[in-house]
Parts: sequence; C-alpha cells; structure tokens
Amino acid sequence: MVQTLIIVGGQWGDEGKGKIVDFLTEKADVIVRFAGGNNAGHTVVVGEKTYKFHLIPSGIIHKGKLNIISNGTVLDPDVLVSEIKTLENMDFDIGKSLIISSSAHTILEKHRVEDNPEKNPESKKIGTTGRGIGPCYKDKIARTGIRMGDYVTKNTASAQKLRPLIQDTYIIIDTAYKKGKKILFEGAQGTLLDIDHGTYPYVTSSNPTAGGALTGSGFGPTKIDSVIGIFKAYITRVGEGPFPTELGTYNQTKNEDSIYDLKKELSDEAFTRLNRKVTSAANNDDEYSQGRLLRMQGFEYGTTTGRPRRTGWFDAVAAKYAIAINGLSSLVITKVDVLNHLKEIKICIGYEVDGKKLDHFPLDTEQQEKAKPIYTSMPGWDDDITQITSFKDLPKNAQDYLEKIEEICKVPISIVSVGPKRSQTIIKDKETLL
Repeated sequence: MVQTLIIVGGQWGDEGKGKIVDFLTEKADVIVRFAGGNNAGHTVVVGEKTYKFHLIPSGIIHKGKLNIISNGTVLDPDVLVSEIKTLENMDFDIGKSLIISSSAHTILEKHRVEDNPEKNPESKKIGTTGRGIGPCYKDKIARTGIRMGDYVTKNTASAQKLRPLIQDTYIIIDTAYKKGKKILFEGAQGTLLDIDHGTYPYVTSSNPTAGGALTGSGFGPTKIDSVIGIFKAYITRVGEGPFPTELGTYNQTKNEDSIYDLKKELSDEAFTRLNRKVTSAANNDDEYSQGRLLRMQGFEYGTTTGRPRRTGWFDAVAAKYAIAINGLSSLVITKVDVLNHLKEIKICIGYEVDGKKLDHFPLDTEQQEKAKPIYTSMPGWDDDITQITSFKDLPKNAQDYLEKIEEICKVPISIVSVGPKRSQTIIKDKETLL
C-alpha cells in the first residue's frame, strides 16, 4: 500500500500537476508543497469552479486536509496573503488547513527589483517571470536571506496575517507519517527546469525533482513509497532554451497573438474559422501550425504570465531522463484530448547530434541546442475522448499511442487525463497511487 507519494513534473513544467494533485488529494491526509515560489501557477477545475494557485497547495480546496508549505519554497508574503484572503472570501477556513514552514525563505522587494526583466537583461534572456525567485534563492545560498520565522516578527500587515500559520513543519510531517497518515508531496515546474539536472542555464532556481521533495520538506528517502511523473501527451516550454522537438520556432511563438487577445478581437465564428485553418495546415505537415494547434487546443498560455508556450511532440528521450533522475514508479499522461484532429502524431525516440545518433539526453547545452529529433509516427484520431472514463474505451489509436509511450519508456502509465475536470481522469493502474 502507498502511504507516501511524490508528484513531479517530467518535462519543462506546465504538465497539469495541479489537476492530478487535486485528484489524488481525495485519498491524501497531508499535502506538502516542497519547492519553487509564485513563479509557477496551477489551475484546478472542480465542477463549474476554477481555482488558480501560485503558492498554496491545491489540496486547500478539500475540507479536512492539512496543507503545508515547507522549507524548500520561497514565499512572497504579499502574494501569499492575497491568495489566503481570496480563499477566505470563498469561505475556506485557512487557519485550520494551512501551515507554513518557519524555515521557508522570504521574497523581498529588493529581490523583485533585481529580477525585473526590464532592468536585468540576463533575467529576460533566461525567461524568468521577474518575481524575485532567483535572487531570493541566491540570498538563501549566500546565507543572507530572511526566513519566514524571522519575517513574521516584523510589524507589517502581511507579517501579522501570516504569523499564526508559521511552524516547524518537519515535525508535523514526521508525526503524520508515524500515525499512518497518507502524505502527498507536490512541487512546481518540472525536471528539465531543475537547477542541477535541467537544461542549464535555462532553468529555475530550485530542485523540482524527487530529491528536492526530500530536502525541501525534511523527509527521509527511505519513507517514500512511490514517485509519479506528470507528462503531457506532447511537450511545452516557456522562454528561451533548447527544445529538440519544437514545432515552429521560438520567435514564431513569441510573436504570436495570445489566445486571450484573439478571443477578444474575433467573433466566435471567426475564431472557429481560424481554428479550422490552423488544423488544415497542421495536417498538411506545417510544423508551426502543428505547434499552434496544440497551443490553441491545449490552451497553452501561462497561468502566471499569459505567455504563449512553445510546443512540440512528446520527447521520449527527455522522458527517460526524467524517469532516471526521479526514479519514477509510474507516469501520468495529461491532455491526451489535445491531440484530437491530428492525422499523424509523432514521438521522439532519439536525437541526431553532429551526424551521430544519441538515445540518451545530453547534459551539454551545446549538444542540446544541436539535437535533431528522430521520430516514430503513429496514426491520430478524430474522436471526442473527453467523456471517456475507461482506458479500454479510448479509440484504438489513442490506446496504441499511450502503450507506445509505455513501451519506449519502460514504465507503466497509472493515470490518463482527457480534460481539465476531476471527472475527466482515467485510472489505468492503481498500484503506485495513494
């Protein structure tokens, strides 16, 4: 039986972790956020309500669950207070369901100024969100940072609001474990953005991998029962950096109109015509249109920034790297429904670098930039799969596509997601889940 479960992103973030955490939280007693800050957002759709979080674990919308923001995170007090007040206005009792680590570090105004992309060219190049995350982690490593336990002694409105929530959280997590409580650890971003294991320097400033869950919470590795990795049925990334399976170019995506703007400017009929035009071009092998179709159908625009995300075919080479780095027990494949209407779907099974074939993920940035994908192709499907609740009821081509990913990655798929709602979730294998 699984008592402790780590959830990590297997790609460059934005894999749909919020929804999966929300789905699995039903069986969890304690949800622990272990890394990152408000530079990443996650969206949870429950019934007709949509919740967007940046710092607070998405388990907060479940009554009777304990949510912990642990020591590996960095917190902007004003943003955190704003999220708390929003939830309180929706009648959530935060005082009984949220605890913040006294050892988590505090994002200050100076960190936000230093991280401003308009003033810091390096920050703009890397593609940071400008919210002070990197500078805060830098001060943490330099041992000059301010931890939340110290911050809340100040006489400010935010400090006073947060003071009752501050505790030494490692004790609470350990006590819950000893009592047999089920514990779910969730991070932000993804494996390929890890400061140690990602596509450096185009990475975040923390460890969103499984190892980061341990150091970021004070929980021992021998106590972990399962680690699951969340992957989209395709892959995306935000900002600059290597992207072997990218469809179209970075500049094409960067210069593209946001879907938010398009929906404001176009009538429903005009938007439908645009979608048909993009679909037609995509199925005539136009790579940029393939990427744009994935972006439009998957609503691939940042929760935090609104930026269009770069899109590409599923990269099994990068996936196998994430499996190795995290020791994944199973895979969760999200947004399978986004592949609808494509006649052909590709999976990257290797790279070509300077005329040589690679079947492993290179850590050298120059090799990553040069890597050309080697694909295997699968036939697509044109059926609405958003209401399907059983794997065997998926179209045969969709089943074959997912089973091909299992075959290549040599790790079972435990969950398949076919839409944003909690109900649009297919359990394929329960063994590695809570």
